[in-house]
Amino acid sequence: MADGQMHMTTDIRPFGAEAMARAGGLIGEGQPVAVPTETVYGLAADARNPDAVARIYAAKGRPDFNPLIVHVPDLAAAERLGTFGPVERALAARFWPGPLTLVVPRTVDCPVASIATAGLDTIAIRVPGHRAMQALLAETGAPLAAPSANASGRVSPTAAAHVLASLGGRIALVIDDGPTTAGVESTIARVRDGAVEVLRPGPVTADMLGAAGGLPVTGVEGSEVVAPGMLASHYAPGKPVRLGAMAFEDDEYGIGFGAVAGDYDLSPAGDLTEAAARLFDALHAGAASAKAKIAVAAIPLEGLGAAINDRLSRAAV
Repeated sequence: MADGQMHMTTDIRPFGAEAMARAGGLIGEGQPVAVPTETVYGLAADARNPDAVARIYAAKGRPDFNPLIVHVPDLAAAERLGTFGPVERALAARFWPGPLTLVVPRTVDCPVASIATAGLDTIAIRVPGHRAMQALLAETGAPLAAPSANASGRVSPTAAAHVLASLGGRIALVIDDGPTTAGVESTIARVRDGAVEVLRPGPVTADMLGAAGGLPVTGVEGSEVVAPGMLASHYAPGKPVRLGAMAFEDDEYGIGFGAVAGDYDLSPAGDLTEAAARLFDALHAGAASAKAKIAVAAIPLEGLGAAINDRLSRAAV
């Protein structure tokens, strides 16, 4: 990205017709725009425009082998980009719009730029449920590539202020529609070899996928990067992170859960949904604190806890 682009003024506008018109204009010019979804804030650009997608990578400093999720308004639009079998359609019918990304083969005439899929013959597609992203899709009429709106490897943003702290001066516009609700990125799954394979845990749990898809649910094996968020080191807050803490040391910023209280408590009641929604805000707070280290209380692995522990393990690498 050119020097002038790296030091542009970043405008924050509240969600509404004026903000959407401005965002649509920028995306038409090939510029990325930060917009909330129900999971985290995303950095959206026209997925068909390779220069626009390159500006996403440049703003984030994202490795070019890490593919991006492409957002569309509905299943009909998704099927113009990817090939859906009966199980994928069943999952889409159950969870779209919502926090599920499906990895499917690209259609022969898929218009999405190959840079957005990191040169793979598959594409990661999601139909978002948030009004701001849906409004932006309607405004632009384009499939929108949109990874999380933060510098690559850093804590994902769940509020407009998080975006500004990470990407201020690198993008032109942030649409502010308050804090996100799910708090962690979408579940990513694909159907392969008679099973639903979870590539990244998220709000749609393995049990939910199994019930809707009617197939066994497995985890991913191997180290091949086939979907967003699969790099080992991710969500790093820039400080050492200790997991499974039962108590906190004096030099540690404590992130508590349940009976283990800290400087920032994910959920004193031990509610995993509440903890997921507050997770990245807690890591941001720890990164900004004067403490040299961060420690996090143990989080159960069941249900949404799998997604929370996945993000924490990557933050601790």
